[in-house]
This record gives sequence, C-alpha cells and structure tokens, in this order.
Amino acid sequence: MKGAFTDNERIFSQHLQNKLLPDHTYSVVSGGDPLCIPELTWQQLKEFHATHYHPSNARFFTYGNFQLEQHLKQIHEEALSKFQKMEESTVVPAQPRWDKPREFHITCGPDSLATDAAKQTTVSVSFLLPDITDTFEAFTLNLLSSLLIAGPNSPFYKALIESGLGTDFSPDVGYNGYTREAYFSVGLQGIAEKDVKTVRELIDRTIEEVIEKGFEDERIEALLHKIEIQMKHQSSSFGLALTSYVASCWNHDGDPVELLQMGSQLTKLRQCLKENPKFLQEKVERYFKSNQHKLTLSMKPDDKYYEKQMQTETEKLALKVNALSQADKQQIYKKGLELRAQQSKPQDASCLPALKVSDIEPVMPFTKFDIALAAGDVPVQYCPQPTNGVVYFRAFSSLNTLPEELRPYVPLFCSVLTNPCFEEEEHFKVLVKMTAQELSNGIPDSGHLYAALRASKTLTPAGDLQETFGGMDQVRLMKRIAEMPDIKPILRKLPRIKKYLLNCDNMRCSVNATPQQMPQAEKEVENFLRNVGRSKKERKPVRPHIIEKPTPNGPGEGAHVNGSQIIRKLITDPTFKPCQMKTHFVLPFPVNYVGECVRTVPYADPDHASLKILARLMTAKFLHTEIREKGGAYGGGAKLSHSGIFTLYSYRDPNSIETLQSFGKAVDWAKSGKFTQQDIDEAKLSVFSAVDSPIAPSDKGMDHFLYGLSDEMKQAYREQLFAVSHDKLTSVSHKYLGIGKSTHGLAVLGPENSKIAKDPSWIIR
Repeated sequence: MKGAFTDNERIFSQHLQNKLLPDHTYSVVSGGDPLCIPELTWQQLKEFHATHYHPSNARFFTYGNFQLEQHLKQIHEEALSKFQKMEESTVVPAQPRWDKPREFHITCGPDSLATDAAKQTTVSVSFLLPDITDTFEAFTLNLLSSLLIAGPNSPFYKALIESGLGTDFSPDVGYNGYTREAYFSVGLQGIAEKDVKTVRELIDRTIEEVIEKGFEDERIEALLHKIEIQMKHQSSSFGLALTSYVASCWNHDGDPVELLQMGSQLTKLRQCLKENPKFLQEKVERYFKSNQHKLTLSMKPDDKYYEKQMQTETEKLALKVNALSQADKQQIYKKGLELRAQQSKPQDASCLPALKVSDIEPVMPFTKFDIALAAGDVPVQYCPQPTNGVVYFRAFSSLNTLPEELRPYVPLFCSVLTNPCFEEEEHFKVLVKMTAQELSNGIPDSGHLYAALRASKTLTPAGDLQETFGGMDQVRLMKRIAEMPDIKPILRKLPRIKKYLLNCDNMRCSVNATPQQMPQAEKEVENFLRNVGRSKKERKPVRPHIIEKPTPNGPGEGAHVNGSQIIRKLITDPTFKPCQMKTHFVLPFPVNYVGECVRTVPYADPDHASLKILARLMTAKFLHTEIREKGGAYGGGAKLSHSGIFTLYSYRDPNSIETLQSFGKAVDWAKSGKFTQQDIDEAKLSVFSAVDSPIAPSDKGMDHFLYGLSDEMKQAYREQLFAVSHDKLTSVSHKYLGIGKSTHGLAVLGPENSKIAKDPSWIIR
C-alpha cells in the first residue's frame, strides 16, 4: 500500500471517502493503511477472511452462451455444498446524516512536476447522496453529474476550470456510486492556498445559478443520445463490464436486473422531464443546496511528508521489535526462512483445472473486408460487421512529411483538435495546464510504462518517437509549456501541424458498419475527404507498417481524436544507430518503477514467437516470485512488443538496483533451461488467451488497417507459437538477451539512490 499512496490523487480520494462516510467500514483504508498494517494480528486476519470471504457472502456472475443449469450445478457441487451457510451479517449500515457541514485539511507529498510550485493545493466540496439501490435516483444523479461537470459547456467547467485558479478538477470529481450511499464531489487542484475560499464560493454560486437557470435542452438531449449510443456499442469485455456495473448495487442487496434495464430508465427520465421542466433543478436544490451532509476537504503538500511517514513507521516498528523477547525474534527469523524456502519451491498446479495446448484451434478465423479509393486516391478499408447499427470510422494520418521540430507537439495538437480555433489563447492555456496536470498525476499509476518507454528510446526509431510522444520527454515538455508566460509561439505551431496531418495526401481510412449501412457510409467518407485539405505535391501512398501496438490508456497510446487516429509507425532508418542509455528520474516517491529493454527482432521474424513465449515464461516462473513475492514490489514481469523490444519491468518497487540484478538472474535462468514442458505449455496458453481474445465488431480488421498485419501473417505467427520448443527458448535466450548480445536500455523512476548517483554511466534527471 505504500506504493498506492505515492499518488496524491489517491491520498485525496481516500481521505474524502473516509471523512464523508466516517461511521462504519468506509472510514478505514480497505487495502490497509501502511501505518496501521503492523497492528493487524494473524488471528484478526483469519477471522475477517473466514467471515467476509465465505461463500455465504458471495455473489456469482456467469456470462455467455452457456447452459445456466450446468453453471448452477457446478457452483453448488464445487463450492456451496462444501461449506455450512453462515448467518453473520456483513451488511453495510447507512451513514447517519450530519446536521451541519464539516471541513478537514490534510497533507501530501510535493509534486516535483507541478507547473507552479506555489500552486499545489487541492480543494473539493462533496455531498452525500441517496442509497445506490434506488436505481432510478442513481441513474438520474449520474446523468445530472455529467451535465454539471462534463465538457467545456458544463457549469462547473466554466466556473472553475476557466477561472484560471487551478490546473484541473479535483480528484474523484463527479458522481461516485461504488459505496452504499453515493456521493458527488467537485473542486480544483493546482491552486494557491489563498484561493481555497474563492473556489468554495464559486461552487456555491454555480449551484445557485444552475437552480435558477437549469440546463439547455440540447445538452440534456445530447447526453441522453450518448447513453443510447453507449448501449448499442459492443466491446470485447461486454460481460465483464456488466458485472462491474451491477456489482456495487447487488452487493448492497439492490436489484441487478432492474439496474440493467437502462432503456426503461431513459424512458422514465424523459417522462419526468416532460411533466416537470424543472425536474433536474429541483434535484440540485435538494441534494446540493439544502444538503447538510457536505464535506469541504483541502490538501496541500508538505516537503517533509514522506520523511514524516517513514519516521512514524520506523518508530512504530521499533516499538513492536523492542516488545519482542529473544525467543520471539528467533521464531520470526525461523518463520522468515521457512517462507523464503516455500517461495522458492515450484508450485504444484496439477490440482487446478486447465486447458491443454491441443485444445486450441490450429487455424484462426479470417476477417473479410474490401479496400477502395475515395476522393480520387485515398485508400479506405470497408469491413462489414454486425455493429448493432453503429458506424465506426477511423482516419490514419502519416507523420512522414511532418518537420522534425514539430513532432513533439503532435500530442498537444491532438488534445486540442476539438477546439480548432487556434487563436483562443486563454482557452488554450487552460487546456495546456489540464494536460500537464493529468500527465503528472498519471505517473504513480503508469510509472513502469514510463520507465519502459525511456529504456527503449535509444534502441529503435519507433522507441525514440514513443518517448517523444508519450514518455517522460512529453511530460517535461508539457510542464515547460504550461510554465511559459507567453504561449503564443506554441499556439502558432498548431496550424502548421494541421497542414501536414489533416491532409488527404497523408491519409487512409477505415469503416466498420453493417452491410446495409455501407452505401451511405461510403458517401459520408467521400464528403469528409472532399473537405480535408491537400498539398499540391504528388501524393505518396500511405501504406500500413508493422508498429508497436499502443498500450490502452497509458503512455505511448495512439492519439484518438474525434473519430480519427494518428498512430506512430516503425520507421526504417538506415542511419539510426542503437545505443545503451541508463536514466534515473529522481521523483519524491518511496517506491521505484524499473524498466530494462533489449532490442531483438520484429513480428515477422521467426524468432519473435519464441521470444513472446519466453516473456510469459519468465514472468510466471521467475520474475513474479523474485520481484513481487520476495522483493515486495506490486508487480513485475517481461513482455515483447510487435517491433521486437523485449522489456523487463517492475511496478511500485521498494528496490531498484536489486531488481535490475533480478532481471539479470532471470536471463541466466532462461539460458539455463530450468523449466519444464508443462511450464512452456502454460506460457503458450497464456499467450494464446491474448491472441484469441474476443474482438469487438468495431475492431475487426484493425490489425491490418493500423499495423499492416494480414490474416495470413497472423496465421503464420500462430503456427510459429505452436512450434516453440524448449530448445528454441534457450536458443533465443542466448542469442538476444545476454549482455553483449543485443543493445540494452535501462530506466528507473523513483527516489534518490546513492549507488546510482555514484555510477557515471547513469544520467540523473
């Protein structure tokens, strides 16, 4: 949990919940407060587990085209019949309502990437709402929350974000329906401490204005239409999304079936709005203006925050240790050795149900699509799919012709593209500050991805671009831009970027829709392209290339802008020379994020499949044990990109140098071949679970459109995966991973480290 609390947003959100719902289970840290964990006894842990993790306290989800009776029979025979039903209640009681508002102040660690060191205070105002089992009221308040805060035309965006007082909304902004009683929160982060009162006054004033003026009918209808579209959208994780959606309500004895009947909820809401035009305004009056269960929470950084935390922890542990007898210490030491020995033993997985490699289909299904030319010479991929009446359009714009000095600003261009009036300087400043704040806030959750991007920077041209677009280079660039007193020079770059990217000469498109919708979709694509600019030079064909697939919602993600997609591609540059670089980003965290990258071979090389299996094998059979179980990190492992970057990483790790040594031991383990055929089969099953994961109709054919991977290439790769053997795994380990075999890059994000500081081969940032 120490790693979780390196994130100031997490600290704020945790305190918000604890203090808004202070009278029962929500008043504590469910994952364990690092300073309280030493107080937990073994007996307390056992008793809590026996009560709360008992089948009597469980909800079972099944999803898919299966016989329900068989599932119920299996649940009964393999779980419920083996336990006696318990009558102990685990019901969360209602929170007693306050008779007057409350206020609290907390501290956190400093943000070294803040755009203004004097503006690091956060404040929010939160209101306790009704029980989430009242499904229609919850649906209404969730929609009301979106009307209040979503988009630049929302009342709180105009009042708070456009005020220029802060950099972004406060954490946990909006409707939160995961606790028994929901709550709504709104505020600002990145403000000066003296502006806390001003922000509170702005919030109160905005509530009054909404009660008086209400919302535009167009905004209400647009939001309802968006919900209707979301109901039609099919994703590959649809079943999991449904279970997540109903879990909280059902766990508190609400009706999950009623919750899923969103169509009837929409109909009922429309009827309420028709009968009472002030329906939503009255909700604002009741739940915000007249609600006495109101919490104002503010947070400011303390330069000594982590030092104080460490001192308190050290003192608590010292008290615990001093209270132990010599016999107690000997017993703990003995148990520690037993634990280490147990962790080093291979686990017997024979008792677990498992697929066999022979159960996997040898041939993958192929996707049919057509490619035609639109607007004269723009390639368009048309893929007929059962998309539930929704048309999915994507446009790919090549960066080949974009001048080098403009490339770092492409992510910023993408983030402001839906505000194409580039002369709006003040609005642009707001967006820049929000982007910089969001990037800084994302590091504690995605530090291992940032470390991996930096480690791969000098290994391939694609790695260099990825670091520029989505790595620490981009974080630092946005910080510098946000700090600029005169932002006009940056603003002037955007029309120049637009000239290159929104240009038919650099573009290709794709459409996924039902067969019946294709004729109309073709006309719309033609109209779109006719309105996009062209250069006078002769068009160069934009062909798909094999690239590194972006990581969803993390650094290095392709830029998705209003239906268009600008994706980096792997550029073949004969002048590029890979080299080793070791970088340490010193950040005020008590944990580390470690990445080591090795340049190997791309997807089309026969060795790539063996390296793919090897990455899963090393993760499951060596790195997880060494880095998480023994080293105490949140996680660690290995992965291989399409472009051939083999990455070893750790996440929220108390160690750094030791982890890099573990990476070396993992390579030695792989070269020694100390793994069994069962281990290899398990790694293959793990890889195939990703290869054969369901693909939504909207994403069919995207591997070809975005990455240049035909079904024939994917089938050949599939056969190479099946053919991976023990000998091939040890062979690629020796061939690519050993020191001196291939070029390595290393990166660490984390606290100061004396060993790294004394090593001149490291760059300290």
